[in-house]
Amino acid sequence: GGAALRARADANAKVLSDWVARTPWVDFLAVDPATRSNTSICLMIVDPAVKAAGKDGPARVAKGIVKALETEGIAFDFASYRDAPAGLRIWTGATVEASDVAILTEWLDWAFAREKAALQKAA
Repeated sequence: GGAALRARADANAKVLSDWVARTPWVDFLAVDPATRSNTSICLMIVDPAVKAAGKDGPARVAKGIVKALETEGIAFDFASYRDAPAGLRIWTGATVEASDVAILTEWLDWAFAREKAALQKAA
């Protein structure tokens, strides 16, 4: 029942949390772990070169990541909330497999590298 569903969501959130811990370009929007959701995780782009591109840098990269993964058919509707800072919103609820979250992180890294290069080329 409920305990098993929470355990699945916790396992999915851990996959994403472990990836964030080893990935320098992204961090949690909720700085305090006690305030983080285990089902809808909001991330922000913190790469110094992207942030150096100005206020619009992280927003452009985040939008590019979302568009690239949607175009590839990998993920849909994962842009940050309209009133939230630019970033990504990843569903890690019990309806998702941890292995799929792990694969998603590889796609996120691919899309970030692509969008960062495009941003730097445009500068």
